[in-house]
Amino acid sequence: MIAGNRVITVFGGHGFIGRHLVRRLAKTGAIINVASRHPSQAAFLKPMGSVGQIVPVAVDVTNDESVAMALRGSDMVINLIGILYERGKQTFQTVHVEAAGRIARLAKAAGVERLVHISAIGADAGSPSAYARSKAAGEKAVRAGFPGATILRPSVLFGPEDKFFNKFAAMAAVSPALPLIGGGKSRFQPVYVGDVAEAIMAALADAGTEGKTFELGGPHVYTFKELMRKLLKEIHRDKWLVPVPWKIAEIMGSVLGAVPFFPPMLTRDQVELLKSDNVVSAGALTFKDLGIAPTAAEVILPTYLDRFLIGGRLAYQQQAKRS
Repeated sequence: MIAGNRVITVFGGHGFIGRHLVRRLAKTGAIINVASRHPSQAAFLKPMGSVGQIVPVAVDVTNDESVAMALRGSDMVINLIGILYERGKQTFQTVHVEAAGRIARLAKAAGVERLVHISAIGADAGSPSAYARSKAAGEKAVRAGFPGATILRPSVLFGPEDKFFNKFAAMAAVSPALPLIGGGKSRFQPVYVGDVAEAIMAALADAGTEGKTFELGGPHVYTFKELMRKLLKEIHRDKWLVPVPWKIAEIMGSVLGAVPFFPPMLTRDQVELLKSDNVVSAGALTFKDLGIAPTAAEVILPTYLDRFLIGGRLAYQQQAKRS
């Protein structure tokens, strides 16, 4: 159990996983410090707890003193910080490796009892993807700084604020076709963000998870093509699924990844990631070892993708009533 008198610091707590995790942590009565470059962005989390229970804290994860200040008085720490593409000073090396190692090292020095670090399935020092290599290097740095850290590797995340199904649903709303990179044969094991938050809670509550790595995937494995078909069925849109050969995808990634100011639709490095399956490894510790039964995508997708229905969710509900 997580006692109510604990102080828990969550780095990157205002992000996708963070908002689901902070709500659960608040129910334990713990004091939660949400460490962020821009603490004002974490203000929306404060109503999830009692007055003064959830505290946004400014931190510069590239600076030892700043990280040490954020960790002061903490009993437990969760590192959720991660990026999907590089921009300026926000590189895979600085965020996934150096910042992760710094948090782990300084957490140990501060006497923190538990550290949970979020990595990703596919983390591999030998991967052709810089993202995957940096995730593996980050895990190594965390282990060096805090040997007892629990590392969680989720597959592709889905949920109301996800950047996977929402992105392709938005594309389907305006485009006559959806691209199938590499023919859409890459396999995924999408995992519900709420289940990942539950896994973090379980890891914090069980000292037996110290020093272990868990791979978190949903109950089903799908090809990318199957996921696109499932998406289109859910939003009642009929679109072409167009296979895109790897060589063409690499060119697209290079061009789209170079567009400034806006989040890229695709990068060359993401194309490299798609060449490998994103599923739980054979023999890995999983949700089952944390006592959690993962939720199927079919249960959650209808709860937030209905906004992409033609005419919106309200129009569709009214039409369904009339019929």
